[in-house]
Amino acid sequence: MTKMSLMTAAPALFAQQATPSPASALPQLMFFGLLFAAMYFLMIAPQRKKQKAHEKMLAALSSGDEIVTTGGIYGTITNVKDDRFVVRIADNTKIEVGKGFISTVVTKVDAETK
Repeated sequence: MTKMSLMTAAPALFAQQATPSPASALPQLMFFGLLFAAMYFLMIAPQRKKQKAHEKMLAALSSGDEIVTTGGIYGTITNVKDDRFVVRIADNTKIEVGKGFISTVVTKVDAETK
């Protein structure tokens, strides 16, 4: 064979090998499906569970509860409004804090009365 005939025959050989078969798409789809399922159970589901617990905690807050804001301010709830809390942080010092900015409850009023 001459050098020229090898050069003309090589692209035809590579073209035959590079053509994907229809059966090879199924394992790729299964891989991406399993990857999505793993991402859901490792990342999305725990975050939704945490968010629901936080919403439940916010719904249970009432006047007199000691809280911590996401900014690290400790205070006591004095009034509950529709979308925010009035929080006393010092003597004669009250601030209004959005409900989403309450991080944790330090002391619950019901726990002190028991």
